[in-house]
Amino acid sequence: MAENRNSGFLKVVLIIFAAICIIYGIGYFFTPSFLMNLSGDTSVFHGWLRWLGGVLLALGVGGIRVYLNPQNQGIYVTTMALGSLLIGIALIWAWLTLEENANPWFTVLPAILAIVLAILLWIGRTKAKEVLYPKKE
Repeated sequence: MAENRNSGFLKVVLIIFAAICIIYGIGYFFTPSFLMNLSGDTSVFHGWLRWLGGVLLALGVGGIRVYLNPQNQGIYVTTMALGSLLIGIALIWAWLTLEENANPWFTVLPAILAIVLAILLWIGRTKAKEVLYPKKE
């Protein structure tokens, strides 16, 4: 019972993480030119954005798989938390160096989402440590 209580918060965060990854992944994988036009920034070769979409989709599916069975998945959750933190830092950096014609909300919104997700994943990881890293007997 304590295992369910300890992993409950993490499971909610994993679903949020998976949903955000899948939504952004679908966008970058299938409609990168549309997203570039929304951003107001200069055009980029679509291949660079499509592979990002594939990675995001894979992370979203991984988040769902960990949600379904979080036992011994500490390394994956730590990687998701670290990745979210690094994405947030990169987007804040991009925001600070934003070109004049670019739409700031297109950088600010995912930056905030990534930082918040990183914080929530670290908290969830801490709360569910017994599930993610069970002690061997």
